Amino acid sequence: MDNASARNMWGDFLDAHLEYAFVDAPKVIHFCDNEKDANDCVRLVKKGIKKATSPSLLGLQCRQEPLPKIGDFMIITDWEGSAQCIVRTTSARLRPYFSIDAAYARLEGEGDLSLEYWKRVHWDYYERELRPFGRVPRESMIIVCQEFEKVFER
Repeated sequence: MDNASARNMWGDFLDAHLEYAFVDAPKVIHFCDNEKDANDCVRLVKKGIKKATSPSLLGLQCRQEPLPKIGDFMIITDWEGSAQCIVRTTSARLRPYFSIDAAYARLEGEGDLSLEYWKRVHWDYYERELRPFGRVPRESMIIVCQEFEKVFER
């Protein structure tokens, strides 16, 4: 784990939870692709409002990132890389974009919590995410619906 802030947070978490001492080092991420959204999203996680994230399967494949698994830990940072909290994946389901519903949009905790907001901002994100790979989003594209619980913060 290259990020010192994340490494320190993971160490603090392990001090209180030795049962996880032998799990793989968690993925260190920030949400979104811009500073404002990344910082807003981590604040929502810390407040217990944001409980899900939704990368596209195609984006993960293009970046050669593994699918999330139930039980995976992630250290969430702000845009600058300062570790803010640790979450643990509770569910990971593959769903076509067109099948995302209002209940799932609320779990994401962003904007006005509506499905319309979710679809608008995520479509824009998927366009930006896939553009470098010469790909475009489609209504039928598969979304990785990853739900999580916050397990540690400072």
